[in-house]
Amino acid sequence: MGIQIKKILVPLDGSSNSFRGLDVAIHMARDSHATITGLYVAGIVKPRTNDPITPLEKILLGHAQKIMKKAKLKAAKKGILFFDRVSYGDDGKRIVEVADKQNFDLIVIGSRGMGAAKEIFLGSTSNYVLHKSKKPVLVVK
Repeated sequence: MGIQIKKILVPLDGSSNSFRGLDVAIHMARDSHATITGLYVAGIVKPRTNDPITPLEKILLGHAQKIMKKAKLKAAKKGILFFDRVSYGDDGKRIVEVADKQNFDLIVIGSRGMGAAKEIFLGSTSNYVLHKSKKPVLVVK
């Protein structure tokens, strides 16, 4: 008996590694008829709802919008339902929290791109998620 995968969480930061993770998630979603949620974590403290948007927040949200638009298009071309989500705070912690609270079946995360001498180490975010998540994690290199 295998794990039934219906909801896949894919953290996206715009890097080629995060999109490689998305490609693998799309392939898996097609095989298991799952949905994908792309998660962009803005590394700032969540603003209060009545505060005006800061220039930094505007840049980060614009960046998130571009990434999610590209990801949604990639998923749609393969017939996969894609949801986007933006969160605030420490990226590793937020990824683990969202996966738990929203009851995802799998996290597919890209490893950080590094030179040959450092390739035995994961990026700090993927390493954190791999070790702290209670959900299964697939790290895509």
